[in-house]
Amino acid sequence: MNLTKVLSLVFFAVAAFLGYLLWKGVDDVVEQEKRVALLEAATIEKLEMLRDAQLAYQASNGKYAGTWDSLKTFIETGTIWIVQRTETTKLLDYGAEEINVSYDTIGSIAVMDSLFSPEKHPDFKIELLPVVPGSGGKQFEFFADKIEKTGGYKVSVFEIRDPAPINPERRANNKEKALRVGSRTDASTEGNWK
Repeated sequence: MNLTKVLSLVFFAVAAFLGYLLWKGVDDVVEQEKRVALLEAATIEKLEMLRDAQLAYQASNGKYAGTWDSLKTFIETGTIWIVQRTETTKLLDYGAEEINVSYDTIGSIAVMDSLFSPEKHPDFKIELLPVVPGSGGKQFEFFADKIEKTGGYKVSVFEIRDPAPINPERRANNKEKALRVGSRTDASTEGNWK
């Protein structure tokens, strides 16, 4: 074998190895992005479930749950009242309308059966609700309180936040863009992923 053939084989082996490293690097990045997207989707789903639970708690109790235990107890044992709204419109003699609205409580349903039914959430486990998906057991940061707004009136607020975002973009600036629902300073129940 002459030197040209040996060098050709060596260069071919080096090129194949470098090609593999390039492919592997790109594949790793794509797989990491898929993993981040999957975990963020699971986190958003949990945040939406927690928001629904907080809204139901607030509708039943006039304030948001202040602790995980009180929210968990409400989910396990609480009820949501089913209210029927009836509206009648009466045309008055001079062309105006008179609208009468009445409300009738027609029953109740358990929170667990309504918000966390097996049809909506087949793999739901109450013990895992406060745990951030893919975090190794870390719990969401939980805040609920009343704040004073302009004019002196108090408003109930809550915020549930991912303490350790997996997405590097969400970790920037002291986790400023971490996934969260609600607000500590506003009467908002929106999530920041929209």
